[in-house]
Amino acid sequence: MREIRALVTVGGRFVGAAEPFTVDSPWWNDVEPVTAHLDRVLGVTTSVLRLVGTSAPGTRDGVVTYQVEADRVPDRGLSGGGRHSFADHPLRQAWARPGGPAALVAWARRHVEVTGPAVQVKTWNLSCLYRLPTAGGNVWAKATPPFMADEAAVIGLVASVDPSLAPSVIAAEPGRVLLAEAPGVDCWQPGADVVERIVPRWVAVQAALAGEPRLRVRGVRVPDFGLPETLLHGDFHPGNWRSGGVVLDWGDAHWGHPALDAARLIGFVAPEFRAVIERVWVDAWLRHYPSSDPASALRHARPASHLVGAVVYQEFLDNIEPSERVYHLGDPEAELARARSLAV
Repeated sequence: MREIRALVTVGGRFVGAAEPFTVDSPWWNDVEPVTAHLDRVLGVTTSVLRLVGTSAPGTRDGVVTYQVEADRVPDRGLSGGGRHSFADHPLRQAWARPGGPAALVAWARRHVEVTGPAVQVKTWNLSCLYRLPTAGGNVWAKATPPFMADEAAVIGLVASVDPSLAPSVIAAEPGRVLLAEAPGVDCWQPGADVVERIVPRWVAVQAALAGEPRLRVRGVRVPDFGLPETLLHGDFHPGNWRSGGVVLDWGDAHWGHPALDAARLIGFVAPEFRAVIERVWVDAWLRHYPSSDPASALRHARPASHLVGAVVYQEFLDNIEPSERVYHLGDPEAELARARSLAV
């Protein structure tokens, strides 16, 4: 559970603070319940711009203060709240600045006919995500920072081999993508049926795309054991899978050894899921590269995957404004410690 402090601005000017309230969702970047409450009590349309402060480190729980943008000055529900100024910062993302969320929604509306209110689902230093209803179902407008991969380009690579493995792109421009709804639910605890439906298809895509790098390279090497360098998802855990067979969130994609994706997956899930994942992944690669040794590659990739994690988290820290660094503080060091523990 979070306690929310909302500092409300209009056009970047502070107009007052909402009464503190709580929401059931503990995750700081889950803002749908935050704006739902504020819209109701303030009588205006709100969006969360950014995190201003928290009572504790981490990514969940505690007292969380946000800068919230309203579409007009509320005539109810605000107190004075003291004096607050919101100076810009060079690392602040476009969606965290005044007018940023509205610009993302306006861009999406130029590409689809929306049948109801747009809902801000998530926002933080890595993305801003809106759900928009249409006659054909929900669509998703997503803004991402320039230090992450171009999701539309990556999805295009995946779709060139297996169009149903990644979400359909409705529109895209640098830093923005509009996606069709992916059927199903998130697969945080994947059964063997889900693993066998998704992992071999991803391996088949990687086998087809193998070769010279077409994206950034993270620089963490794994002995090849007969397997090729190829496209990596970069965050291939089951929370990014949908039960309908679609894989989401391609912003961490890069080029490297495919065992790094499998190691990320195995390190993420509960121990009881690991054996089936390893079996399915090894068998899938052996079908494409019969003379390879994917099991040995995976053993070497387990510590190496945490070295990749350390690089990625440090990149985040180097590219986000100070008030949002709390999301990732200590993560590079924690990943290095995990790499050391697995290398022993």
